[in-house]
Amino acid sequence: MTTNENTSATTAYAPEHTPRLEMAKLAPDVYKAMVRLDAAARQGLDPVLLELVKIRASQINHCAFCLDMHTKDALAAGERVERIIQLSAWEESRHFYTEKEIAAIELTEAVTVLTDGFVPDDVYERAAKHFEEAELAQLIAAITVINAWNRFSVATRAVPGHYTPGQYK
Repeated sequence: MTTNENTSATTAYAPEHTPRLEMAKLAPDVYKAMVRLDAAARQGLDPVLLELVKIRASQINHCAFCLDMHTKDALAAGERVERIIQLSAWEESRHFYTEKEIAAIELTEAVTVLTDGFVPDDVYERAAKHFEEAELAQLIAAITVINAWNRFSVATRAVPGHYTPGQYK
């Protein structure tokens, strides 16, 4: 139950689901390797752009835990609420993002949704125009890592809502 500060009304929300298992405890070596891979992948990337990429992949993958984490981290890094809100409809809200961010978001979608086929050449070429080769390699690594985290979190039913910005860094 939650009490609304403006009206004193109490609202009963659905109960939290129970996580299936805890990866960090049950597969600690895998978890630690993922943390190291995540740290390596983020090197040299703009932290705000990185959070946009992580949020967009998490939206596509329906990962509530990662959405909770990365929207909070984005806000803590100075991201504007409206840009986070518009991210799921970025194609209609392009004016909220730079061309470089759009290229990263497009690449994120292409790498995340591989069931649509390979990463299209035009998407890759647009990203390559905005990112130096080494930075592009880091971006692809970061997209791959968030997709792995999404899959761990969705498969184990990680519970959103309890993350504090910077908690896992």
